[in-house]
Amino acid sequence: MSGTVAAFQNYKPAFDRDGFVIVRQFLSGKDFAEVCDNLGRYIRDVVPGLPDADAFYQDRSRPETLKQLQHMTGDPFFRDYVNHPTWKGLAEDLLGEDVWCESPLWFNKPPQTQHPTPPHQDNYYFTLDPPVVLTIWLALDPVDPENGCLRYLPGSHLQGGRPHAPSNVLGFSQGISDYGPADEARETPIELAPGDAVVHHGWLIHRADPNRSSTRHRRGFALVYKSTRCQADPELLARHAADLKAQHTQMGLQSEK
Repeated sequence: MSGTVAAFQNYKPAFDRDGFVIVRQFLSGKDFAEVCDNLGRYIRDVVPGLPDADAFYQDRSRPETLKQLQHMTGDPFFRDYVNHPTWKGLAEDLLGEDVWCESPLWFNKPPQTQHPTPPHQDNYYFTLDPPVVLTIWLALDPVDPENGCLRYLPGSHLQGGRPHAPSNVLGFSQGISDYGPADEARETPIELAPGDAVVHHGWLIHRADPNRSSTRHRRGFALVYKSTRCQADPELLARHAADLKAQHTQMGLQSEK
């Protein structure tokens, strides 16, 4: 891991205003290769033995349709990686507080994926109070509108929570229920090169289209950092757990062991 921590304070005004910032070439060279190499190892050696709740597939009989990984800290590399000084430094500079991260996440939209990512707010799932939380999303592939780039609503993190309802999209049990043309008109598509990172606030509204490319994946590696002051609302957390269990049951997925 790199021992050099970049100063990211200059990004904070835009983050506070818009709810997101793009950090070009956040990782490069050996640092980027380290993440890619360990993700390749994890997918090859560890993922085949994971329960359904930790590895989501569009079609489990086709390994190439792997679309999401979570609960990755059983692996020593990823358990320690959440404390990488560059990632943690960026989060602390943007939030202005001490932070911690529970587990990495990996996302993919395989070529010609038919399911969009529904419009949502991460803190609807996190249920954190205060909502001092962000996600750093590292592009592993070129990301653009054709292969389903993220689309943000600038400033929406300042407007509180929006109503959500079941989405029937694996990995995203709930989506904003009143999202409409006025919202779509405000969207900012986020185009990234491998090694670029985009950071968004926990209340920022975002979504993504299907991957319409016939050959290109859209893979990302993400860490969610929250203030050490954050507490999960027990009632809301129980609601989300029930929603998630209902979705997995409906889709025929096995629960975690």
